[in-house]
Amino acid sequence: MFCALPRYSDTEASPFWESRTPSHWSVRPGLAVLEENRRKNSDLLESQVLSLSYGRVVVKPLDKQRGLVPDSYEGYQVLDPGDIVVRPTDLQNDQTSIRIGHVKDRGIITSAYIGLRPRGDWIDAYAYQYLTVVDSSKRIYGMGSGLRQQLGWPDLKRMPCLVPSGEEQTAIVKYLTHANARIDRAIDAKGRLIRLLQEEETALVRSIFYALNAPILRAKDVCLRIIDCKNRTPEYVAEGAFRVIRTTCVRGGKFSFEGSYPTDEQSFDEWTQRGVPTVGDVLFTREAPAGEAALVPDGVDVCLGQRMMMYRPNPTMIRAEFLVHALYDSPAREFIGVATNGSTVGHLRVGDVGVIPIRVPELSLQDEIIEKLRTIREVTAETVCRIRQEISLLREFRSRLVADVVTGQVDVRAIAATLPDAPGMFDELDGVLDDELEDAMRENPGE
Repeated sequence: MFCALPRYSDTEASPFWESRTPSHWSVRPGLAVLEENRRKNSDLLESQVLSLSYGRVVVKPLDKQRGLVPDSYEGYQVLDPGDIVVRPTDLQNDQTSIRIGHVKDRGIITSAYIGLRPRGDWIDAYAYQYLTVVDSSKRIYGMGSGLRQQLGWPDLKRMPCLVPSGEEQTAIVKYLTHANARIDRAIDAKGRLIRLLQEEETALVRSIFYALNAPILRAKDVCLRIIDCKNRTPEYVAEGAFRVIRTTCVRGGKFSFEGSYPTDEQSFDEWTQRGVPTVGDVLFTREAPAGEAALVPDGVDVCLGQRMMMYRPNPTMIRAEFLVHALYDSPAREFIGVATNGSTVGHLRVGDVGVIPIRVPELSLQDEIIEKLRTIREVTAETVCRIRQEISLLREFRSRLVADVVTGQVDVRAIAATLPDAPGMFDELDGVLDDELEDAMRENPGE
């Protein structure tokens, strides 16, 4: 399906795509195949609000319609299924966000976006994919004008658009539907393998602790101090050199700065009067969720945000790294489960944190266990890293394949003729590509 795809025999140069495209495909300005949406929500006839998120146009739930909402939705534009949405703002400073979305539901969306409807010889599924490739290939960033390089309908209506015949557009979309489904199955299989490897790691760690014959002590008996956060949140300072640790930073025994935020020296000093978290201390969450632990990161001055606590282990009794693992051992997990039972947010009281039961062997045995756990995690991490690289290559291949097919670098008519029609074929293609784009952009979402 992917190997030795033929090329078109008769091609001509395409300056816009910096390649050769089929000679029998016409090239027309956007005005010939697209029309700007000018339907306003006059008299508030439509109330279903849409949102462009990760390249997908979704219905915005009522409980999310808060914060910066307009006094009236009368100025919003009305969209129908098959329409296309473009986020046109700030092209110069934001070159990572996904700017194109395909509408599935009738509703309204801000008029700050450009609404488009395919017309003439463009079918909407091909039109959407063409514009998606314009976006993903970064050609969209050479368009627009103004101080913040904002895209407008005048830019799009002059954009060169490739127009295969209707039958060929249908063949292209049909081929991509099946191709993407196959790529998705490969990515899903690798994702399942990652989850199995992580489950295997967890089982191996549990087996080591399960076989451990050691006394069970309270956390406060093996720590020099247990420090609670203050009841308020430290001030956010955009250019602050200190980081505020939140519960989102601590998951599964590992630390991440995702969710932390900067603060200044004054706020840092105020929030660390009870103690400054340092390397060798253990972070712990009382809520959201309760019972997560990780080592304090090295190299950055941090303070505790709300619902965070910190253990300072007694080095003559327990290693900090061992304490992190022990907090996920069965005695601690069972205690946390009982202590938070009935709490809607899984809340641990400050007093509970000190009496969490910990299995504590001799230090020499702790060192042996830590070394075993490091080896297990290193092997898993190396394998998972390799699989994620393979997934990344599959995604890159998908992006290149879509671009090549949509712009006529390869001819898929013959192979498409051998493929069965799939129910909801065009919708499936959009969903597959949107999911892929969402995954790829998760670290830097644009809306």
